[in-house]
Amino acid sequence: MTASQPFPLLRALRIKQWTKNLIIFAAFIFALGDRQQQVDWRLFGTVFQAMLAFCLISSGVYLINDARDLELDRVHPVKQRRPMAAGELGVPPALVLAAALLVAGLVWSGWLARDLLWITGGYVVMQLAYSLGLKRVAMVDLFVIAAGFVLRALAGAVAIHVAISHWLLLCAMLLALFLALCKRRHEKVVLGRLSMAPTRPSLLQYDERVLDQLIAIVSSATLVCYALYTLWPDTVAKFGTDRLVLTVPFVIFGLFRYLDLVYRHERGDRPEQILLTDLPLLVDLALYGLTVLVLLMVARQ
Repeated sequence: MTASQPFPLLRALRIKQWTKNLIIFAAFIFALGDRQQQVDWRLFGTVFQAMLAFCLISSGVYLINDARDLELDRVHPVKQRRPMAAGELGVPPALVLAAALLVAGLVWSGWLARDLLWITGGYVVMQLAYSLGLKRVAMVDLFVIAAGFVLRALAGAVAIHVAISHWLLLCAMLLALFLALCKRRHEKVVLGRLSMAPTRPSLLQYDERVLDQLIAIVSSATLVCYALYTLWPDTVAKFGTDRLVLTVPFVIFGLFRYLDLVYRHERGDRPEQILLTDLPLLVDLALYGLTVLVLLMVARQ
């Protein structure tokens, strides 16, 4: 191993995509203001550990996926710069590291909570099935991605033994579908404009017009679902307030901004990068999170 190898190794872990695992904190944040559940900030460390375990597992899955798609990535305008596709990282050491990360993540999650191990184990099995074949089936690949976000949300709940609203799980699924559809549209449009053969087999089964319609449907459903959640009688009873509806404008702005980035700026290919670099979205997310915390803390007093 040369001195230059650690950098390709770190890049292969796709650390920027760990932002997807932040949804694990959802159950903890909303449970803070839930009058029916005894949750305080002392459980933050447990949720944080669950997120780190999921980060190890997701990086292990990414390594396996990159090894599987090596030849396709080499002809992709962006993915060709990934360490394995660029020849900077060999497949055997990458797979060894992937196995170590998966084992470490699973053991860590099992140590935190037995039910968490079932969720992380199911996530690994689902992702392996995705890498080995499900990613080639249009629509099915989208629902596998969405299911991954639902499992992340559930992981945050079982790690600290709290209940999570079915509304939030539905919102997580719809938001994941929205992001995945935007990514597929970008790949379909941009690669088509470059007259390149699709480097994702399922793209041949997608139609740009259908994707546009699905994006409109899912984005609308996401907004309606979240708005209903904030005003649902069970939600109001749990948190002792109906003021969570004040967070709806932040959700609207976030969806509008992301659609603008997808359609006007053609930046829908890397949602994890957008969430880390787009200032309007970062400010919107920060204000949303702060508003939720303040409303829940006030309601609990």
